[in-house]
Amino acid sequence: MNAATKKRLVILGAAESGVGAALLGVQQGWDVFVSDGGKIKDDFKVTLQEHNIPFEEGTHTLEDILNADCVVKSPGIPEKVAIMKQIRAAGIEVCSEIEFGYRYKGNSKIIAITGSNGKSTTTMLTYHTLKTAGYDVALVGNIGYSFARQIAERPCEWYVMEVSSFQLDDIHTFRPEVAILLNITPDHLDRYNYEFNNYIASKFRITENQLPTDYFVVNQDDKVIKNYLDTHSIQAKLTYFTMDEMNFGNEGAQIYNDRLFIRHEGETTDMSINDMSIKGRHNQYNSMAAGISARIAGIRKEKIRESFSGFTGLEHRLEHVATVGGVDFINDSKATNVNSVWYALESMKKSTILLLGGQDKGNDYTEILDLVKEKVKVIICLGVDNKPIHDVFDSVIETIIEVKSAAEAVHAAYALAERGDVVLLAPACSSFDRFKNFEDRGLQFKEAVKNL
Repeated sequence: MNAATKKRLVILGAAESGVGAALLGVQQGWDVFVSDGGKIKDDFKVTLQEHNIPFEEGTHTLEDILNADCVVKSPGIPEKVAIMKQIRAAGIEVCSEIEFGYRYKGNSKIIAITGSNGKSTTTMLTYHTLKTAGYDVALVGNIGYSFARQIAERPCEWYVMEVSSFQLDDIHTFRPEVAILLNITPDHLDRYNYEFNNYIASKFRITENQLPTDYFVVNQDDKVIKNYLDTHSIQAKLTYFTMDEMNFGNEGAQIYNDRLFIRHEGETTDMSINDMSIKGRHNQYNSMAAGISARIAGIRKEKIRESFSGFTGLEHRLEHVATVGGVDFINDSKATNVNSVWYALESMKKSTILLLGGQDKGNDYTEILDLVKEKVKVIICLGVDNKPIHDVFDSVIETIIEVKSAAEAVHAAYALAERGDVVLLAPACSSFDRFKNFEDRGLQFKEAVKNL
């Protein structure tokens, strides 16, 4: 392809997904230009320079963007920004990085995982299981490399991919052989005009291109998912995971009498939940989803048992940090919505001091009111604006205090704790009012615990 016939690919956003799409675009013969309205991180800038990919930062130059044949948009850019309105008005094709990568994946197969909660753990456990079984597999999407970058630099036979609703919003042909939908609870509603149904439809896009030979693995116990399936037809083979006793014995995955059962094509795999390395009810759901997906991918039962007993879990997700003076400190900084906190509290077996709050996304804290009444003795507020927390919990929790840092929160919690208590960081909110991101919040919490 010579310069005159090269198609022009414009990429908005120069973080992991944007740079990955740029590398793949160059490799596939596109005329690539990268535009980032903010500052590009040094390591990404070096990558672009090393590959002679032209870019700009701090601005969007219209004449360099509106001549595109295709625009790959960072998942973080909302449709309401001016540059997107201009691109749409010009009738230019817009696709997400996972869509762009999909077009060059060859004969490889994809297990794609989405949901409001549990995506990262399920993705990691599924990847760990395939890797343990000796598969040629890569971990991509919101964990690890971007899908496009992996295809450009080291293509594999299998991709295990965590995908968000934002990434699914701009797919056209993207089709995973196995799609997993873990759960749907209100989240990111600011991106969906505060319409929950828009968010639900976005999550279900993961299956829209699937064929009858593909698998759609869903949580049968999630009412939102069940209601959607009652009124919409799905092409793929629906495969369920559930804890409902009424569904015991069906194809799919179940937990019954403290045992995990995985049934696929006439064969049953089972193991005690006590032998699974990650604990808590929410992780049992994650494990069911990962287990049935691994069986669909052809993993034998022995390798599934080995993988599930040896998996260590993820940082910032119900991570046990330390026990100090008989007090357990748990880092669940990734709990950025109310549903995540519900699962975290549900798995607590001891009297709990809860570190809550941050940048509120319109949370309905009444959803965890009963669990807070049952399990929480003190709430420590981490946010700048804590009024929504006070409005719901002042009448049921005697001690609610406000702090300005993770270190202050840890010291206050330790001072109020008694031997046998647990201090749980599960904020239910984004971290951007006081921290860079949820990882920064979790790391500051862990550092403060280690300094006690």
